[in-house]
Amino acid sequence: MKVLVLVAPGQGAQAPGFLTPWLDLPGVEDRLREWSDAIGLDLVHYGTKADADEIRDTAVAQPLLVAGALLSARQIFPSGADLAAGTGAVAGHSVGELAAAALTGVLTDTEAMTLVRTRGLAMAEAAAVTETGMSALLGGAPEVVLPHLERLGLTPANVNGAGQIVAAGTKEQLAALAEDLPEGSRKAIALKVAGAFHTRHMAPAVAVLEAAVKELRPADPHTVYVSNKDGRPVAEGAEVIRRLVGQVANPVRWDLCMETFKELGVTAIVEACPGGTLVGLAKRALPGVKTLALKTPDDLEAARALVAEHAGDAAPDQAR
Repeated sequence: MKVLVLVAPGQGAQAPGFLTPWLDLPGVEDRLREWSDAIGLDLVHYGTKADADEIRDTAVAQPLLVAGALLSARQIFPSGADLAAGTGAVAGHSVGELAAAALTGVLTDTEAMTLVRTRGLAMAEAAAVTETGMSALLGGAPEVVLPHLERLGLTPANVNGAGQIVAAGTKEQLAALAEDLPEGSRKAIALKVAGAFHTRHMAPAVAVLEAAVKELRPADPHTVYVSNKDGRPVAEGAEVIRRLVGQVANPVRWDLCMETFKELGVTAIVEACPGGTLVGLAKRALPGVKTLALKTPDDLEAARALVAEHAGDAAPDQAR
C-alpha cells in the first residue's frame, strides 16, 4: 500500500522573494492580487520585494505562508477531488493548518486567507505586550528537555519530533536557556518569529479569533485532516475550526502528527511552498518515506511524479 501525505509549513519558513518564481505561472499573480484586495495586504510586494525584517512581521508572514502553500499545492491538485484522489492525509504546522483547512475543503481559499490575516494581526498585537520569542532546541530526550524548560519558565510550544523541541517565553527566559542547555541538547537556535506563539502569551489572540469565526460555515474535510492539537484526524469541519482557534495558545504536537502519518501507512510526503523544514523532520523521524519540498515551480514535475507513484492507495476510508 502507498499513501502520500501533503503538509504545509509554519512561520519561520518564509524567505525574501520566495513567491517570485511562482508568479511566472498562469493565473498566480491574479490570484495573489485578488487575495491582497480581500485582506488589505499586498502579497505580491511582500512575497517578491520585501526584505527579511519586513516578512518577519507576524501579520505579514502568516498570510504569505498560507498563500504560498495554497498556490503551490493547487498546481498539483487543482480541485478538491484531485487532492482527495491523490493524498491519504493533509496537515499543516501551526499557521500551515489554515492552508490545510482550505486544501481539505473545510474553508474556501479566500476564507482561509481572511482568517489568517486576522490571526496574524491578533498574534502580532499579543506579541507586542511582552518581549517574547521562540528557540529551537536541537537534540536531547524529551524526558530531559521538558522538565528543564519548565524550570526556566519556558513552554514547549512545538514538539516537533526527530530530536527538536521549540521553547517559547520571554527574551530573558530564552537567554537563560542559551546559557543553560538541557543535557543532550546541542544548541538553541532563535527562530524568525515575533513572539511566544502557542503559549499563554497568545491568549488575547484566541478571543479575537473566536469572534472572527462565528460567521463561518465550515464543511467537513473531504480528505483526512490531521490536527496539531493531538495528532489525530478530525472529521468535522466545525471541530477543525475550534481547534484552529485554540491552537494559537496551545503547543503544536507535530511529533504526534508524524505518528499518525505512520499509522496511516505513509510512503511519501510532499511539503508545500516554502518547503524544507517539515520534510527535514520527516527524514529523521520517518526513515524510508520519500520526501519532496516544493520550493520553486521547478519542483512541480517531480512532485507530480511522486503523487502519481503513491496516489493509487490514498486512504479512501479514513475521512472521505
